[in-house]
Amino acid sequence: MQTPAFLDRDRPDVPDLVVPGGITPFFLQGRPVRGRLIRLGVLADVLLTRHDHPAPVTRLAGKALTVVAALASALKFQGSFSLQIKGDGPVPLLVADCTDTGALRFYARTDEDALNALLAETPNPTDRDLLGNGYLALTVDQGPDTDRHQGIVDIAGDDLAAMASHYFATSEQHACWIYLSCKMTDAGWRAGGLVLERIAGEGGSHVVGDEDGDASWETATILATTLTSRELLDDSLPPADLLYRLFHEEDLQIGHPRALAYGCRCSRARLADVLQGFPDDDLDHMAQDDGQIVMTCEFCNIDFRFPRKDISSHAG
Repeated sequence: MQTPAFLDRDRPDVPDLVVPGGITPFFLQGRPVRGRLIRLGVLADVLLTRHDHPAPVTRLAGKALTVVAALASALKFQGSFSLQIKGDGPVPLLVADCTDTGALRFYARTDEDALNALLAETPNPTDRDLLGNGYLALTVDQGPDTDRHQGIVDIAGDDLAAMASHYFATSEQHACWIYLSCKMTDAGWRAGGLVLERIAGEGGSHVVGDEDGDASWETATILATTLTSRELLDDSLPPADLLYRLFHEEDLQIGHPRALAYGCRCSRARLADVLQGFPDDDLDHMAQDDGQIVMTCEFCNIDFRFPRKDISSHAG
């Protein structure tokens, strides 16, 4: 007997993929510096190739997945952590989110005419060229019984790393250094990043103004700038070896790695609930010649087909 759509909570036929060491946390003993190395590995290729975007948009999406994984892993929460950017450029909407268990997904909306015009003029546009002017929002959503925590800033900087750093400088008053990269390699798309944060000293006070703390932070960021995209995206280079290369003279301490995973949370039941909110006239209009209503998940790009006769409107 076929399961009714409103009860069918199975995931669609998408990869059940987990990258065990996707995030490697670390800190520098005795220094006001902690950080995270993020490497999506094959997960980047699997997530990014579900959408047929031009390479510049794909690179932007890969960096968005990386930064949302990095920021989510620094928080204690249950639910989802999301990055949303709305602008007036050829990519007017970019959304990426990560759950507390490391499940990732993204969606990028493009203005095809504006994007084609930009790429004809500038084959390698900056992230700012793609997004234009607008705002960036970071949101923690722990479910309907908890208030959402959200911070919003204007888009500032030429690349996504600068935009995220601007958020911390203006919204959190928190020193943060971010490097992001996403490229097509011989093994497929790869994405990764390195994030450093200046943390509070003893007693909860920031060590701003402390000469030793300032020097330690400056040293850490200078060392971090020697990281290359080739190293960051090299599957054969273990994260611990890479971090040792960067920070071995700074009393590097590496924490327990955290996993990242393919994380679209769509299901027939969720979409059936959405359909039941439409009036019957709208449902009839949605139905194709074969009597099927087709809904596409914007995150995983999977089509769901619903027989019109099986959908009962609850509207009104």
